[in-house]
Amino acid sequence: MSFSAFYVDVITFELKMAKRPRSTSLISCMLIIMFLIFPNHICALDGYDDAEVQLLLSFKASIFDDPSHSLSSWSNSTANNLCNWQGVTCIGDVNSSHVNVNVIDLSGRNISGRLSSSLFHLSHVEKIDLSNNQLHGQLPRDIFTSSNSLRHLNLSNNNLTGQIPHGSLPGLETLDLCNNMISGKIPENIGLFSRLKFLDLGGNVLAGEIPNSMSNMSNLEYLTLASNQLIGKVPSQLGQVKSLKLIYLGYNNLSGEIPQEIGKLTDLNHLDLVFNNLTGQIPDSLGNLTELRYLFLYGNKLTGPLPKSIFGLQKLVSLDLSENSLSGEIPELVSQLQQLEILHLFANHLTGKIPKSLASLSRLQVLQLWSNKFSGEIPSDLGKQSNLTVVDLSTNYLTGKVPDTLCHSGNLFKLILFSNSLEGEITKSLASCKSLGRVRVQNNRLSGEISAEFVKLPLVYFLDISGNNFSGRIDDKKWDLPSLQMLNIARNRLFGNLPESFGSEELENLDLSENHLSGNISLNFGNLSELMQLKLSHNKLSGPIPQQLSSCKKLVGLDLSRNQLSGPIPVSLSEMPVLGQLDLSYNQLSGEIPRNLGVIESLVQVNISHNHLHGNLPSTGAFLAINASSVAGNDLCGGDTTSGLPPCKSKSVRNNPAWWFILTCFLVALAAFGVAGFVIVYIRRRKDLELKTVENEDEIWKMQFFEPKVSRSVSIEDILSAAKQGNIIAIGNKGAQFVVKDDAVNSISPTFWSKMVEFGNLRHPNIIRLIGICRSEKNAYVIHEYCEGKALCQILRKINWEQRRKIAVGIARALRFLHVSCSPSVVIGCVSPEKVIVDSKNEPRLQLSLPEFEDSKGFASSAYVSPEAKNSKDITEKSDIYGFGLVLIELLTGKSPDDIELGAHESIVEWARYCYSDCHLDAWTDPMIRGHVFKNQNEIVEAMNLALHCTAGDPTARPCANELYKTLDSITKTSSCVAVNLVSPPF
Repeated sequence: MSFSAFYVDVITFELKMAKRPRSTSLISCMLIIMFLIFPNHICALDGYDDAEVQLLLSFKASIFDDPSHSLSSWSNSTANNLCNWQGVTCIGDVNSSHVNVNVIDLSGRNISGRLSSSLFHLSHVEKIDLSNNQLHGQLPRDIFTSSNSLRHLNLSNNNLTGQIPHGSLPGLETLDLCNNMISGKIPENIGLFSRLKFLDLGGNVLAGEIPNSMSNMSNLEYLTLASNQLIGKVPSQLGQVKSLKLIYLGYNNLSGEIPQEIGKLTDLNHLDLVFNNLTGQIPDSLGNLTELRYLFLYGNKLTGPLPKSIFGLQKLVSLDLSENSLSGEIPELVSQLQQLEILHLFANHLTGKIPKSLASLSRLQVLQLWSNKFSGEIPSDLGKQSNLTVVDLSTNYLTGKVPDTLCHSGNLFKLILFSNSLEGEITKSLASCKSLGRVRVQNNRLSGEISAEFVKLPLVYFLDISGNNFSGRIDDKKWDLPSLQMLNIARNRLFGNLPESFGSEELENLDLSENHLSGNISLNFGNLSELMQLKLSHNKLSGPIPQQLSSCKKLVGLDLSRNQLSGPIPVSLSEMPVLGQLDLSYNQLSGEIPRNLGVIESLVQVNISHNHLHGNLPSTGAFLAINASSVAGNDLCGGDTTSGLPPCKSKSVRNNPAWWFILTCFLVALAAFGVAGFVIVYIRRRKDLELKTVENEDEIWKMQFFEPKVSRSVSIEDILSAAKQGNIIAIGNKGAQFVVKDDAVNSISPTFWSKMVEFGNLRHPNIIRLIGICRSEKNAYVIHEYCEGKALCQILRKINWEQRRKIAVGIARALRFLHVSCSPSVVIGCVSPEKVIVDSKNEPRLQLSLPEFEDSKGFASSAYVSPEAKNSKDITEKSDIYGFGLVLIELLTGKSPDDIELGAHESIVEWARYCYSDCHLDAWTDPMIRGHVFKNQNEIVEAMNLALHCTAGDPTARPCANELYKTLDSITKTSSCVAVNLVSPPF
């Protein structure tokens, strides 16, 4: 009990005693005397300020989710032990009356709720750290006016919105608001924070220009405003803040030139202005930054030569000027950068030779000069004195041989030299470099045989030597590359039989095309369970196509064209679930095309031309509208007019009239029995399902059911009783449950009830069935299947990515059924998480709350209704696609259109488009699934791309339900395949 609480209890006790006999009031007098004589001893029972207790409890009241129970100890009952509350630190002696809270540290507790201003009213608090939580809402307006004691404030990595409040805390030294969704401009008076040493406002949506008043922060050492939407120039006044050690202004829209005044910051250690729109030349004054260790200017529009002054920065560790329009040569002065570890100058217009003095940089680890116009030879000693791990000199005009010193340190991991004019052999020292993991030397003039050492590198996962002049046999050595995922040796002069194995079970992409390989395709290729692309075209392979290839269940592309393969097309190829491209052209294949080959849904491109195939062309799948050039040179018939094939002649195997008579009699008899049985069942079902008129005490009801079981088990009394007692009725011995929904009959047109019969016949595993309807002049009820589970809106933020992915596919499958399989199509109008029930098997079940049932005001105000449906009441299939897009955005980000405060963005769609194009993946994915981002990066990015297409402002730009389902299904099934088909980066 606090002192103030104790005092109030004493007074209350005294007032009660005043109404009693004199003897009892003596007790209260004694208590008051004790309080007056021994005030310090009573205070010693509790030296805490009751006001601080109430402020802390006020903060706790604003938190609605505390999964780690960090605030469980915060209560009135433990107020006398305040300093032992989790996250609370005090100053002062608990045995005196001067104990106050001075530190609140609740970082990384994953607490959720609104940020209360109460903590900022603690009179002695010096540090508040609430970083890495799920706090939301606007920053309190009095955050910078209520406490003069605050020195350190960290609210980073939350979901805070709104603008930065005005005000100043002259004693504040640390202000970290990064990675929220704070919008608006940086306050002009931010310079009033005169003692600030650390300022991080990065990772928000701040707009406007950088205030010049920042020059008043004479103590500022760390400044980051990165990843916002700031515009204008880099203020030259920053050159007055001589204490600055780090400037990070990257990922904005800053323009103009880099101010010369930056060169006055002689204590600067780190300068980062990346990915802006900066123009002009790099100022020579940067050469004055003698303490500079990191200089990052990449991703701008800088022009002109490399200033010689920057090569005098002898403490420079990392220099990245890539992705600009810089020209000229790299001077030999680069040898002065003896501390340099990383040099990135790629994607510029640099010319001349690569300076030999680069070889003298003993600390150099990463050298990336790709996509320039360098010519001449690679310095012969490069790597001899360095600890090189990455070398990328691709896409230049380099000639000569590959130096054998590149792996001298034994740590070279990436060797990227493609698209030059390099020649000669791969030296023995380089071929035996055990540290190599990624090798890309394609499209050069390299020659010689592939050495035995080169095919035994333990760490190589990506090996591309295609487009060279390598020769010799490939089957005279054992391939043992246990980490290999991608191998491309195409377009060389290699010969011999195919290796039985490459020593890897992880192989995903194998291209041996355009060589002189012969012999049979190894049966062991069927053991490559991860294989997604197999290209063996333009060789001299013979024999049959192995049936074992069908064991490659992840195979997307199979190209065996222009060989000498014979025999039939294996029927087992139709068992490959994701096969998309199949090219068997220009071989000697014979027989008929397997009927089931056209059944593969994923197959979109087939070429079987110039073989010896005969018979009917399958009339399914990719064969339906196949191009004539893809089937030419065979003896085939049938197909669409686009195939160019003649129609097939009917076969006259059974011309015996007696045979036809017997067959006809049998079929007629069979049909008669079938019809009789059908009629009996139909009459019974029709009687169960026909419209009934029943009388109740007060009203006449018309009832119609779409389930015979329900029709025989439910009466109008059951429905009315269930509607009053919780909307669930039990039917039959099995206790099947159904839900009764009350609808306002006045809002539904009479013609709508005739449509309900069609809706009652809908059956799909992802749609909650409509069971029946009943109506009177005053009331109407809709009865639908009871689905045990929870609404998606209740569980969305608690489920992992695999569950969210399954839910998205299920909803898309339901929409495809409603829009494509139903005739006429069924349109919902408002697809939202509230209308999706997730059952015990994590399957989504869509509720058919059709637009006619919706309250008109509620329907129009729903954020999940498309803009055109709100404005014109014209509800189409594309309206449903829009709602699905919003649901998909919510599954990916955890943000709904209703609960997000968007700041500068007018809608969640606009916010999502910004995040998708300008923010890192971790910045917009739901924290609940961030642990899945690395493994499912392509899948999540493609899903967001699909969601943005679904929410396009122009309805015609949105995909139809069929395209939506196929795209989403292919993303989730073959996300890794998508990654393989993308253009590989040059590093």
